[in-house]
Amino acid sequence: MKKVLILGSDGNLGGQLLKTIGDSSDTQVFAYNRKDLDLLDYDSIVPKISRIRPDIIINTASYNAVDRCEEFEDEFKLAKKINGETLKFLGKAAIKNNSVLVHYSSDYVFGGDICEEDGCGDDCLLSFKERGGFKEDDIPCPVNKYGLSKLLGEEELKKLEDKKLKYYIIRTSKLFGPKGKSNESKDSFFDLMLKIAKDRQEINVVNEELSCFTYTFDLASQTWDILNDKKDFGIYHIRNSEPAIWYDAARELFKIKNINIRVNPVTSDAFPRPAKRPKYSVLANSKLPALRDWKEALKEYLINYK
Repeated sequence: MKKVLILGSDGNLGGQLLKTIGDSSDTQVFAYNRKDLDLLDYDSIVPKISRIRPDIIINTASYNAVDRCEEFEDEFKLAKKINGETLKFLGKAAIKNNSVLVHYSSDYVFGGDICEEDGCGDDCLLSFKERGGFKEDDIPCPVNKYGLSKLLGEEELKKLEDKKLKYYIIRTSKLFGPKGKSNESKDSFFDLMLKIAKDRQEINVVNEELSCFTYTFDLASQTWDILNDKKDFGIYHIRNSEPAIWYDAARELFKIKNINIRVNPVTSDAFPRPAKRPKYSVLANSKLPALRDWKEALKEYLINYK
């Protein structure tokens, strides 16, 4: 029987992984939240994980307060610890116990202005669009501190390759799905739009920032497929098919729910935020079977949970 340790099990993605993997008869799942294992207590990570000796460690724990990370230096330091330095110790725990480590990263390790310093700007961005987005082996270029913190985590794992670390880095974007049990679990974009629409007749939504939505049910299922199929270790991109901007996503949501509300397209300047967002961060999937269209996934989510 395989032992699987899920870190961040009471979060949005962690909870979905718990449901997906918990249905497997040949698997024993250990669900850890912050009380069970404090990832900032570096000295406790290896010994606590070694008590279980898991075959698989899945890390969904993450710092994701994008704007606070950008605005406050102490928050950036915290992000670098949780999203970056912690991975060194999780990697060491995986090596010691001969475990496979799964870690989730973000489309925010990329940015639409990746080549501006070299002078190619929009022409360079166009080349990424023409080939369907940023591939798994493209050079990262974060546009904000949160993206940098996620990149640091990726780099910590790569440093342990010569130590025989077996790992998967799974980049994903714009998650939506059932809310986790943790008090810190956030509403997805769609959940937030539904709440706002209850007492408004019109709403302004950003018509920029093209990337892909990802249903946590589909993300959890394909993660489990990767592990069961014993895919080559390395970096993978998992997201639902067809990129979308926030404005188009909001319109589709209200169409499905038959909510009569006016949706006004606005630029990101209408909502000033400390952290810059990538104008384009579509993740190209060149290694895995394509997931269903995000619109189909959204319909299923709304039927089952809303």
